[in-house]
Amino acid sequence: MLMFINTIISLFFLVAGQADFCSKLSDAALELTKQRVQYDPAYYRIGYPGGDVPADRGVCTDVVIRAYRKLGIDLQKEVHTDMSANFDKYPKIWGLQRTDTNIDHRRVPNLMCFFGRHGTVKKKSDDANDYLPDDIVCWELAGGMIHIGIVVNKRSADGKRYMIVHNIGGGQVLEDCLFSFKIIGHYQYTGN
Repeated sequence: MLMFINTIISLFFLVAGQADFCSKLSDAALELTKQRVQYDPAYYRIGYPGGDVPADRGVCTDVVIRAYRKLGIDLQKEVHTDMSANFDKYPKIWGLQRTDTNIDHRRVPNLMCFFGRHGTVKKKSDDANDYLPDDIVCWELAGGMIHIGIVVNKRSADGKRYMIVHNIGGGQVLEDCLFSFKIIGHYQYTGN
């Protein structure tokens, strides 16, 4: 009986911890929308670990990287560590022969691979109820471009779905765009 009670207590704290992480990641992403950022896909040489492009620059992946960093999770380091050990598992789109700490974590296909390997892969659907705050969503845009954003705890004007924080060219913004593009990835990642 005592073991059963301890299991229930552990599950309670696990669920409470998950809810707390969800709230913190959502808040971190929303906080980013207060910063003025110009869309800039340029290659930058940045420090490692903890490197970032200039604070007033960025792309969609930088929204995800910065939100996680506010929670003490350095995706630059985590992606690099996993890519270094498992280079053959990552996309070969760019013709690289080795990892590059300046850019690897800033590429959506690499983040998709990383989240698929170390997070929870969630189902892709057209049901808004399947997409919850702290979920990461990836889309295919026109012309085959790939995009990423974070589901946050703010509802659309009609109340039917959660909104997205992303940068698709207009800076780090909050938008009702969950189903605006073809969804190609749906993940949850709470850190290692």
